[in-house]
Amino acid sequence: MAITDNKIQTDYRTRVHRVFEFIDENLASDLSLKAVSEVAFFSPFHFHRIFKFVTGETLNQYVSRQRIEKSALDLLHKSVTTTEIAHNYGFSDNSSFSRAFKKFFGVSPTEFKKQNPNKHSKIRQLKSKNGQVYPDYEKYLCIIDNLKKWIEMNAKIEIKETSELNLAGVTHVGVNGIESAFEKLTKWATPKGLLKNPENKMGRVFYDSFKVTAPNKVRMGIFLIAHEPFETEGEIHKLTIDKGKCIVGRFEITPDEFEKSWTGLFLWMNEHGYKKSIENPFEIYHNDFREHPEHKFVVDLYIPIE
Repeated sequence: MAITDNKIQTDYRTRVHRVFEFIDENLASDLSLKAVSEVAFFSPFHFHRIFKFVTGETLNQYVSRQRIEKSALDLLHKSVTTTEIAHNYGFSDNSSFSRAFKKFFGVSPTEFKKQNPNKHSKIRQLKSKNGQVYPDYEKYLCIIDNLKKWIEMNAKIEIKETSELNLAGVTHVGVNGIESAFEKLTKWATPKGLLKNPENKMGRVFYDSFKVTAPNKVRMGIFLIAHEPFETEGEIHKLTIDKGKCIVGRFEITPDEFEKSWTGLFLWMNEHGYKKSIENPFEIYHNDFREHPEHKFVVDLYIPIE
C-alpha cells in the first residue's frame, strides 16, 4: 500500500526525525533494524518501509554511509588512528572498517588520506558517484589563492562566544525542494505571530558535509530562532544549538555563492589555526533575499570551534 496520506506522512517524518537524532548520538552502538525501530515505536517490518520512504535509503544503507562519511572527515581533520576511528564508529575491528571504507570510496583509509592532502575541496573519490571533476594541484593552489582574496573582500569575520539558541525546526534531506521546508516553517509560525519579532530569524543547520556527502543526501535542519515559548506541531520539532565559540562570517551573497562562502570560511579557519568542534555548522539569515535589490542574502555563517 502506497504511503500517501499527508497526516500519516507528517507522523512518519516526525518519528524518523527522532531516529536521525538517535543515530547521530549512537554511531558506535547497536543500530540494528530491531533496535532503531523501537525508537520510532514501529515494528521492524513497518519501520523498514517508512524509513526508506522518507530517506530513499534502507536503514542499513543510511547507517553504513553515516559511519563511513564521518570517519572520512575524521581522517582529514583529526590526528587519530584508523583503529580509533573503527572503534568510534562501531566497526568490529580495523579490517572490517578498511573493507567497508574501500567499498565506499574505492581506496583504503590510508590511501584516501594521502590522496586528499587539502581540506577545502570536495573529495575527489566522489567523482565516480557524483561526476565531479577536480583541478590538478597547481590549479587548486590558484583557486585557493583567489578564494582567500575573495573572502578578504566579501566577508567580515569575527570570533564570537554565542549563546544557546532555541529553535523550531523542520528536517530536510537533499538540496532539492528546500523551499518547501521553509514554507512549512513559515506556515506554522505565521499564525503564532513568531515572525513579527525581528529577532526571530530563520536559518539552516548542517548535519552532513558536502565534502563527502552527495548533495541529494545531505541532511539539514531548517529552523526559526524562537525567543518566545512555543509548542511543536506536526513536522515542527524543537532544536537547540548549544552556546560556544564560533567563527562567524557576515556575507552579502547570491544563492550560488553559498558554497564559495562556506569553503572560504573553512579555509580561513585553517589558515588561522582554529579547529572545528564536534558541533554542526549553521547559518542565520538577516533578510528576505527576494526583497534585496540584487536578490542577495545577508547571512552569517557559523563554524563552531574548539
